[in-house]
Amino acid sequence: MKNFVLIKSGIDVQPFLDEINRHPNPWELHTGRQDKIKVQREARAIPLRGIVKSKIMGRKRYDVHESRFTTISKQFPVCIEFIKQFAQEIGGELSRAKLVNLPPGNRVYLHIDRGEYYKIRNRYHLVLSTGPEGSYLKAGDESVRMKTGELWWFDNKAPHESYNDSDQDRIHLIFDLLPKTAQQSQAGSAD
Repeated sequence: MKNFVLIKSGIDVQPFLDEINRHPNPWELHTGRQDKIKVQREARAIPLRGIVKSKIMGRKRYDVHESRFTTISKQFPVCIEFIKQFAQEIGGELSRAKLVNLPPGNRVYLHIDRGEYYKIRNRYHLVLSTGPEGSYLKAGDESVRMKTGELWWFDNKAPHESYNDSDQDRIHLIFDLLPKTAQQSQAGSAD
């Protein structure tokens, strides 16, 4: 497969789910994503790292490279520690991150992540909850069923979509990392 790579499996997701379930209505903590991104309007998200709005300076949101931890992220230390450790393990630089819930019967519509931000970053999904058949995700001409406890890289620069055909919420920790080669490239262009 060229659009998907299984990085790890067997990750204990219960601490992540416990952290989410500590909140009475976790998916109501932040509802801005549904209003702003039409292809993802059926998904609910909790942003853990987002763009630095003061750095937009006339650029489109998808061209802003700078990111920061959100205020809400303080309530999700298990998630934050996981992405920090994984970034350190592979030598990547943390970028944007979010918890995403795709309820049963809902979808993320076909799209490509465009812009300067996405062009040089890698996208990862840690599957926290899904139905027994796994989370369906298609990128390019390939599709996978991601299982609970698996960490995947996928090519979000290819046309991709997802559909929750189970009767359970599909919950993923989705995050981007800037690989070492891109970090060096960005540092060189800043000189």
